Amino acid sequence: MLSRLSNGATLRHGATALVAVAAALGLAACGSSSPSSSSSTSKPLNIAYLSFAVENSYDAPMLAAATAVADESHANLKVFDANSSAQTQYSQLQDAITSGQYNGIIVQPIVGTGLIGLVKAAIAKGIKVVNLDQILGPNLSTDEPQVRGLSANVTFVPTKIGTQLGQLVVQACESNNLNPCNVGYLYDIKASALDMAISGAFDKAINADPAVQVVAEGQSYFSPTTGLTAVQAMLQAQPKLNLIVGSDQGIEGGAQALAAAHLTGKIILVGYGASAAALQGIASGTWYADVAQAPAREGRLAMQAMIAALQTGKASGAINPVAGLPDNGIVTKANVGQFTAEWAG
Repeated sequence: MLSRLSNGATLRHGATALVAVAAALGLAACGSSSPSSSSSTSKPLNIAYLSFAVENSYDAPMLAAATAVADESHANLKVFDANSSAQTQYSQLQDAITSGQYNGIIVQPIVGTGLIGLVKAAIAKGIKVVNLDQILGPNLSTDEPQVRGLSANVTFVPTKIGTQLGQLVVQACESNNLNPCNVGYLYDIKASALDMAISGAFDKAINADPAVQVVAEGQSYFSPTTGLTAVQAMLQAQPKLNLIVGSDQGIEGGAQALAAAHLTGKIILVGYGASAAALQGIASGTWYADVAQAPAREGRLAMQAMIAALQTGKASGAINPVAGLPDNGIVTKANVGQFTAEWAG
């Protein structure tokens, strides 16, 4: 979760890959105005990329991967950094459309419904639009395009993450014979549509076991530092806490809070993101499990879909960035070696 958002997080792989991604990030614009050798047209590929937040540790590898594909395709890429501001992003998209400079726009929405009108206007003007990472529309339980004419929709499904998190929490509580199992739930941004979708599906999943109860809540704002503070408050309010669940950035801070309180290994940690921090924690046994995401793969697939749309005019529809991951994207100590982190955490 999302990471990145102010509203509303598949993942990134290995130390070597992270270094490569960081190096690629230095390219704010790439390529030349000459067309790709595989293109059937001499029309330049001028693409606007509307990032949620360029410096976010989840968004950075996404942008780097997209930039690499644009460079390979000799596309001209202009990056717009909303810095987690929905109002800024709206204005940036408006400017990109009215400028007449771009025949393609990639959007990573901060507010999923807030850009629909502008995206429709862009498509009506003949601009190819690809949606990336966050849901563009009101339904957060599907990855199908919700705007007619969209060239591709490369997103994870928030409700699926919530369901998988809930199932992992029930499994962890039952396997450790915890009754009651007192859970601390870390939102990223509680008021966001993304968090509401994830937490709603999570609540339905844990209802399978009445012993599992959420007894404390906090917010991490996709920040380990804020996550640390939130978990410290949870521990003070609920000293009998058994488990903490949230996005990787929040859980990373939670792990630091547990270490400071000499509680490492005594409270179960469940995250989502498949960050390097999460995979290391699972391998060492300090984290129980994680639900994978793949930001670099998202960025690569979105730019590939955009190039295809500009060169052929064909839409790619829904593209699942986590398709094909082991065990439906659930990372455990038994299979952690099969996953590669696409972002640090």
